[in-house]
Amino acid sequence: MKSYILSVRYFHVKIPEKSPDFNTIINSDHVIMSADTIRYAEEYNRKYLHWDDLKYREFGESNRMDVWRMMKIMRIMTYDHVRISNLELSYCVSNNYIQKTLHEIDSRISSGFLTSDKIDEKKRIILSISSMMEESIASSQLEGASTTTKLAKKLLRSNIEPKDHSQRMIYNNYQAMQLLKEHLSEPLSPELIKEIHMTITDGLMDDPNSSGTFRTDDSVAVRDVYEDITYHIPVKHEVIPDMVDDLCRYVNDEKEFVHPIIKGIIIHYALAYIHPFFDGNGRVSRALFYWYCLKKGYSMIEYLSLSKVIKSHRHKYDMAYLLSETDDDDITYFITYNLKMMSEAIEVFDTYLKKKLKEQEDSKKELEQYDLSFRQSQIVKDMMRDGEPVSQYELSVKYQTSVPTIRRDLIRLMDVGLVRTSGKYGHRQLYVYDADR
Repeated sequence: MKSYILSVRYFHVKIPEKSPDFNTIINSDHVIMSADTIRYAEEYNRKYLHWDDLKYREFGESNRMDVWRMMKIMRIMTYDHVRISNLELSYCVSNNYIQKTLHEIDSRISSGFLTSDKIDEKKRIILSISSMMEESIASSQLEGASTTTKLAKKLLRSNIEPKDHSQRMIYNNYQAMQLLKEHLSEPLSPELIKEIHMTITDGLMDDPNSSGTFRTDDSVAVRDVYEDITYHIPVKHEVIPDMVDDLCRYVNDEKEFVHPIIKGIIIHYALAYIHPFFDGNGRVSRALFYWYCLKKGYSMIEYLSLSKVIKSHRHKYDMAYLLSETDDDDITYFITYNLKMMSEAIEVFDTYLKKKLKEQEDSKKELEQYDLSFRQSQIVKDMMRDGEPVSQYELSVKYQTSVPTIRRDLIRLMDVGLVRTSGKYGHRQLYVYDADR
């Protein structure tokens, strides 16, 4: 039977020791309820440690098993549950870190980090497109795409036909990100999930007929690309349709409030756990998280590249799945990790935005002698920084304006000696900053 590697691992991830079966530890005859048991259980629950983490911790006069037993009892009293067919997920949102981070995210959104009067609607669109490109590129790189971010952005802006597997992954992801925004008014359905998968995997599957189609066998496993280690065995293919139906029902059910970011993370985890497709499950899962947050009014999500920060913490991303799966599908570990990444992504974007606004002011001062428009100044600054030839078409995509308008900008910049022509790419004229002026 053919075996597939569904997740490429660039780091060797040690599988955590599976936590003891709760029924076994709760029914143990020897239970010691000392002051140390309670004290350490409370302390380690605040940090939301896994059974595996307790190997190297202090327990005073208590022991690892008794402290873990007390930790689990405390957790069970605060658990929320999600049942998707025979998969029962538990999570604890009363955790201090989760509550604090959700509040901070909501506060930053309501105060608005795009409220500056220096950012008009055109600039918001430019920032959104740039961030969607970053997300599409990083999500593909997480799954093995080897194209550099700089080259990938040039590919997307030039609308050039992808030349290899990596470029196709990135191009498809970008198309999927745009597709998601067209379906925000719709409920989640198996058809929408399949459409996203078909867009993401177009031209990439060994069997083209498997694009946009649920698995029809069980010849899959999430394995280490270098070593003989299996991280996850997906559900049997026969149960996939029912599980996906159940997931959609859970997502669309509004009777009980679940914080949209939490629910989006649950979608991410559950779909990756089910692994309904032969490949592309991670990209679809992350795309659906974006879709759900946008659908629920978190418009700021389109300015963030979560996959970019996840890529910087890839080992912990993989580990968050494993910690959850080896602790009776307690996905608090996965929720905590993703909230950390979301918080970091907001910080990264906020820092980037402040830097761009400062560059805007500096640019105006440095180039005011040429009497240029803001866009013309920005074109020069970007050319100086990147040093790469660009076409009129690329610039029109980047600055969200027409090619004739960009052509007039370039003529003006050539007239004052800041830009010159630099050969052609196919039939397209290329331009660069004139460093020898």
